[in-house]
Amino acid sequence: MLADEFAKVGGLVGRGVCKTYVLLTNARVTGASEEKIRERLLKEGAREVFILDGQWICDTIAASRELRMFVPRVYGLGDLSQILDERSYAQASALAASATEEISTFVPTAAYRKAASALREHGFVMLLGEPGVGKSAIARMLAISAADNWSTPLMRARTSGELVQHWNPNEPNQIFWVDDAFGVVRHEERLTFDWARDLPLIMSAIKGGAKIVLTSRSYIYSDARPMLKTYAYPLLTEQQITVDVSDISRAERHQILYNHLSAGDQPAKVRALMKPHLEAAADADAFRPESARRLGLQAFTRGLTLDRSGVISFIARPKQYLTDVYFELDNAAQAALALIYSAGAGGLSTYFRVTQAERNVIEAAGSTPAACAASVGSLVGTFLRKEIREGRESYNFIHPTLREGFAAWLAEKPNLISAIITEMDDSTLLDSTDCLPFDAAPLEGTLMRIPPTLFGAVSERFLAIFNEWPDGSCWTGDICRYMARRGGDDLLQAYLKVDEMLENKLLNFDSFASFEPEPIILSRLLAMGRLSEESRRAACNQMARLAVRFVDPAWLEDGPWQKLLKVDERLKFMDYVRKNLVPQLTRAVEEDWPSDAIWKANEDSNDTRLEDPAGYALELYRQAFHEAGDTATEQAFAEAILLKGELAMAANRTTETDESGDDNIAERAEPTCERSVFADIDELP
Repeated sequence: MLADEFAKVGGLVGRGVCKTYVLLTNARVTGASEEKIRERLLKEGAREVFILDGQWICDTIAASRELRMFVPRVYGLGDLSQILDERSYAQASALAASATEEISTFVPTAAYRKAASALREHGFVMLLGEPGVGKSAIARMLAISAADNWSTPLMRARTSGELVQHWNPNEPNQIFWVDDAFGVVRHEERLTFDWARDLPLIMSAIKGGAKIVLTSRSYIYSDARPMLKTYAYPLLTEQQITVDVSDISRAERHQILYNHLSAGDQPAKVRALMKPHLEAAADADAFRPESARRLGLQAFTRGLTLDRSGVISFIARPKQYLTDVYFELDNAAQAALALIYSAGAGGLSTYFRVTQAERNVIEAAGSTPAACAASVGSLVGTFLRKEIREGRESYNFIHPTLREGFAAWLAEKPNLISAIITEMDDSTLLDSTDCLPFDAAPLEGTLMRIPPTLFGAVSERFLAIFNEWPDGSCWTGDICRYMARRGGDDLLQAYLKVDEMLENKLLNFDSFASFEPEPIILSRLLAMGRLSEESRRAACNQMARLAVRFVDPAWLEDGPWQKLLKVDERLKFMDYVRKNLVPQLTRAVEEDWPSDAIWKANEDSNDTRLEDPAGYALELYRQAFHEAGDTATEQAFAEAILLKGELAMAANRTTETDESGDDNIAERAEPTCERSVFADIDELP
């Protein structure tokens, strides 16, 4: 194996550029082999020879926790149960036991190294990116390495409430990992409300030594960010701890694809046919680590044409290929996946007893309970995983994109949709569906479009929730947001048939009213001729209160208030603002307005109003009074804008920190190699 090496050493010695030769190998080197290798190298002119074999590598890893943290794949060389401290929670053992495949395929990307540095320096990291880019894999490796590096007990939480519940102030060295913190496939505002409420405690935990890893899809975090009051917690917004894991280099893509193919179950002859096209597939714009995993598994590549077009398309159009795969599964497997899909993000208990609703789903898929139960096990490892949370073992999709692909398949199975909607819990119904016209563009994060024939059933479900929470709750707020943004006029008409008092439920909206769903629904009811004059005036009175209390500019914008407010009422609003807001405007700005307001985002995550809602509102008021010719009031708002800017500059000077000690590991140049990573992909066993 070293014959070419010996000749090269001789040439290097002849040029005076090789005095010491180090051979590093994970192979076992016997004493006799070491003697022969050393003799040949000395003969070629090397003065010093070091031969470091697999045992030396393992000993070095065992002695260096920091090395393990930055090169997590080496965990596969030893027993994870020996690495994780005995004080770690029982859940950490389950995490380690299920990490074998991810460790064998994991590539420590620049995003991972940056995240590891942030966790070490700040105790907190948020991993953002598109679906399937490897956020959860990075989080898992960070959690395992942190448990090793700092001997920290590990807890995988689902919500901020679970994190706070398990935080122990007397045990500062804890690490918490929360996947999809603000929603799995779309923004779940009730989760974000909880995070906003719990942030003071969570920040205290971090200051006390706890370490926290969060993951979220980028578009979901964009919606959640305004509600988290990031201006009050700079740690959430500092660039060094918010990592966009979608920035994967070309070399990292190639290594990721290689690792998944080598760890998969594709036969050597299939890998040989793929081999000429793998570099192009890894270079595809739509490349995702999750797609690379599927390419390495036979279950996902049945019927795949193994030419350049087929291999690249598999990476570039993963949802279409997933849909085709689901069609090829037998009825029992389809029924099992339908049950798990309808169970929602919490998964289906491994000890489930078939209810009548579940039986309806199974029969609609053309299977039986016995066949369905037998099929679940065969899907684990490819489509499904077993997970344990809070002592409950359940089946769930390995990756959210598998759930999304299944929803695309369901769209072509109308006989199943009705049964699944009945089986869905309220959370899954609100988070994963819409009731828009079939020709409407899909909203990001929506998994299933409900047909009009089921709008009545959906309305009955919504009414039951309203009746359960007559004083309002996050659930009733979710219903309003659903009807405003995920339901068309046909859904409103269907709901009015079961609840004629809908308008009364829409009058207690909050600031920032531009992003509240209730005014949108009220304006649509007005256009449909279904809004009473009494309710319209009540809504306008609420808007007037918000216009002064929170300097809410919604009534000045294009939107529902252009329909809800009459011309003479708009003039009365301006007079109300002059008398009640202007006299206290300076004090409001000095008191860090709007720190007590909840800022909410709509489906447009790029809305520039959310960058500085207070500044935006003040400027809109100034412009309105300028157009009305009221110079004095315009000047009052102009002075408020200047004061706000001065206060912001002073705050920035106070919070500036020295970044000279930033870790530069992520900036190290990547090694280059002319040899293709895929050169031996068809030679592996």
